[in-house]
Amino acid sequence: MRIRAPFWAPPLMAVQFLTRVPVPWLARLDSARANDAFVRSTGWLPLVGSGIGCVTAILFTVGQMWWPPLLALLVALAVEAWLTGAFHEDAVADFCDAFGGVRDAEATRRIMKDSRIGSYGTLGLGLALALRVAATLAVPGAVGIYAIVAAAGIARWCAVLLMAMAPPAATGGGVAKDIGRLPRRSFWLAAVTVLPAFTLLAATGRWTASIVLVVIAGMLVRIARGVRRRIGGSTGDCLGFAAYAGQVVVLLVVAGA
Repeated sequence: MRIRAPFWAPPLMAVQFLTRVPVPWLARLDSARANDAFVRSTGWLPLVGSGIGCVTAILFTVGQMWWPPLLALLVALAVEAWLTGAFHEDAVADFCDAFGGVRDAEATRRIMKDSRIGSYGTLGLGLALALRVAATLAVPGAVGIYAIVAAAGIARWCAVLLMAMAPPAATGGGVAKDIGRLPRRSFWLAAVTVLPAFTLLAATGRWTASIVLVVIAGMLVRIARGVRRRIGGSTGDCLGFAAYAGQVVVLLVVAGA
């Protein structure tokens, strides 16, 4: 019989997973229940992501009372990076180094495990951050605030979708391996918890949400095919890259709408 964690554990595990926020209640769980909570936490990732986006949006808004928009946004992103431990930024750098610099599976896996950053990782992360900043600043007023929150929630949903599309590589490790195959309930729960993000996104333009869905679908299909072909499935860095890429896509679509 499978040991299940209490109902409150998965959402709190999602908070602990995506942020530095202390969650002392999780210490009450034994290892079996903690593992179950971790696997089931995937369904809550979009909602926690939207919460992170709210923090960034509030800091950006308040910061503009003292600084120009660019400086306020950089301060907000710096605080966000501290809050999340630069979780997805690290994944972007590792993914770009691994998939940009080599072609064989063994070297790809070895580079993703290496804590050092190379030229592909530096360039990839720099361009991704620059696109995020430029796209955010290109969206004026309240629409920009909605876009920040929506992008953060949809970004984490992209990671959940990639889990479903590209199960963990057999020889991989890390987060993807710990979660294993995405539970069906978590997949559908994530589809529910991302709805607040899509509601905000719909407020930014009539066709924005539809365009985002089409672009994200194409992006994730391409990423899933690539990681399955190269290393046999996804890893934690692949999921983090998909999340950050999804966030940039949302902001770019809103900026161009």
